[in-house]
Amino acid sequence: MGSTPLPSTRPTRADAARNYDLLVSAAREAFAEHGTDTSLEEIARRAGVGIGTLYRRFPNRTALLEAVYVDEIQSVCDRAYGFAERLEPFDALAAWLRSFVGYGISKKSLAVELTAALGKDSQFFQSCKVNVQEAGELLLSKAKAAGEVRPELELMDIMRLVGGITMGRDMEPDEANRLLDIVLCGLRPAAP
Repeated sequence: MGSTPLPSTRPTRADAARNYDLLVSAAREAFAEHGTDTSLEEIARRAGVGIGTLYRRFPNRTALLEAVYVDEIQSVCDRAYGFAERLEPFDALAAWLRSFVGYGISKKSLAVELTAALGKDSQFFQSCKVNVQEAGELLLSKAKAAGEVRPELELMDIMRLVGGITMGRDMEPDEANRLLDIVLCGLRPAAP
């Protein structure tokens, strides 16, 4: 797994950890269904806990958004390592980029709200970025070593292309995947 720890406020006591997980899961679902302006009372209700429990764990909306975002970034990183173990190098990179595009399209409002609250250059985002880069570098270097991608490629170039796909307004998943297919073709080495 990545060597840089992601920011975490997850408690260690079993009951507190369970409530934390319930709240993050409920928030993720509520944000996906209704956007990040879902009321905190609704999230506590979905989690089956009182509003006081939510506020003890997350003193404000931004703290809850951070926890959901970290959980999602950890999932993105975990998928990279899983793909690296199970798939051939190019297929692993392609599968990870597909999951990254899917994540980017579905979580756009979460990132936008957190960026507004924390700033894109915050320590929080820098820690998340380092973890994603470590996971992506693993996949890219394996694909390069196998001769399946162009040797001059840099991860940040690929991430900018993928980020451009996810930034399109009202981007539909089929359209995003079609654009990603074009990017993936461009990653391959030129035919001799």
